[in-house]
Amino acid sequence: MKQLLLIVTAIMMLLAGCGTNETKKPADQPKTEESIREQVTVQITKNNGKEKITEKKVEITDETTVMDVMKENFEIKTEYEDSFITSIEGIEGSQKDKTSWFISVNGEEAMKGAKEITLKPGDSVEFDLHPYE
Repeated sequence: MKQLLLIVTAIMMLLAGCGTNETKKPADQPKTEESIREQVTVQITKNNGKEKITEKKVEITDETTVMDVMKENFEIKTEYEDSFITSIEGIEGSQKDKTSWFISVNGEEAMKGAKEITLKPGDSVEFDLHPYE
């Protein structure tokens, strides 16, 4: 009888040690440094950065373009088959005032259109409305 009691006690201790380890779902887990780097920062400004309109951190995937980010995260208007952004968040450039939206990526003025610039994690994109003359 003593042996049976010892065996039962040993089995119960083993089972208690094998309790379930609850794991968090990926959505519940805190963001890792790697997942944070899968983002870009987009800043919308006016007058060469003097007036900040908004700033967002936006998640990207491979082959995400500036135009993709803008269409998915901001209210924009475009011309010339999505080659030229004319309005962001209701703010438009003006021929009368000779103002237009200019794009910079990582501090360098873009020499391509928004749909031709592919972003990498950690990039910083700025759209600034200022005079073109």
